[in-house]
Amino acid sequence: MELEKIKEIIAEKMDIDASEIDEETTFASLKVDSLDMVEIVMDIEDAFDISIETGGDLKTVGDLVKYIQDNK
Repeated sequence: MELEKIKEIIAEKMDIDASEIDEETTFASLKVDSLDMVEIVMDIEDAFDISIETGGDLKTVGDLVKYIQDNK
């Protein structure tokens, strides 16, 4: 559930196909800059009703999924 929603949010923000994203995908490989990351994190916080404090520590989509699962 979390992975699919996160993929949708990232795909929409970065204008790519969600099928290009998996848990191993790095934000660097998606060319996510710091502003993009802030916007992605804000959208994910809204979608999952959580607060993400460690945006800079999240290197892969899987890191983000794990963070959400651990902090729900």
